[in-house]
Amino acid sequence: MTLSLPPFTRAVIWLLGINTSIFLLMELCDMLRIPLFGYIFEYCSLIPARVIQHGWIWQIVTYSVLHVGFWHWFGNMLGLWMFGASIEEAWGPRRFVELYVVGVIGAAVSTIALSYAHILGNPLQPTVGASGGVFAILIAFGMLFGDNEIMLIPFPFMLKAKYFVGILIVATIALAMSGGGNVAYVAHLGGLLFGYLYVKRGPRKAMVNVGFSERFYGLRNSYYRWKRRRAARKFEVYMRQHDRKVEFDEHGNYIPPEDDARKGNGGGKSGWVN
Repeated sequence: MTLSLPPFTRAVIWLLGINTSIFLLMELCDMLRIPLFGYIFEYCSLIPARVIQHGWIWQIVTYSVLHVGFWHWFGNMLGLWMFGASIEEAWGPRRFVELYVVGVIGAAVSTIALSYAHILGNPLQPTVGASGGVFAILIAFGMLFGDNEIMLIPFPFMLKAKYFVGILIVATIALAMSGGGNVAYVAHLGGLLFGYLYVKRGPRKAMVNVGFSERFYGLRNSYYRWKRRRAARKFEVYMRQHDRKVEFDEHGNYIPPEDDARKGNGGGKSGWVN
């Protein structure tokens, strides 16, 4: 039996860095009794009543970078690294980050919906932590690498990933139904559900890499075409004010006069020849 640690891949490093930096900042503010800690926690943790009634929609993302206590932060970052690196190597950084974000937002939506349905939690209870994204990564790992064996530290035996994820789901559901203390097991369930849906029904390529970039460049090109047509119309008006006539087509391309065309380029309609 050989044991090896996963690499630190690019997106995993960025996510670890963001979460760790904010955790250290919050701990420092708390240690020095700086009120910034309270303001950040109040405005950035997920409180369903404030999202629905006051429109604080940023909380469905910002709550995921806040952690309370060392073990809360350490457990989430350990899971993000241990299981996320393999998925990023298989999918690439963009699709991996999409999976993580889908888990974070899905966990937030699940928490809000169940709190207002008065099934689990209540609309005034704050939720923090990256567990939604981490649990999306966990179920994706179990689905993609189900036959890979992992060691359950500190227990000295190996278990296939798909069985580990199955035990995790059952335990999470049981703890959520029992109340779960101060742990947001509803967010865990939301991350598991949306992570599963992303793997089963999500795109095979990163949406940000394909769809978003195509729309961006399409809008940019449309803007440049509009600017060219607008400049052409302005030039036509300017030349008419000086008793000269010039014409442009619907795309803003210059249309040379017929007599100039016969003189300069053999009767062609284009003003320039390469």
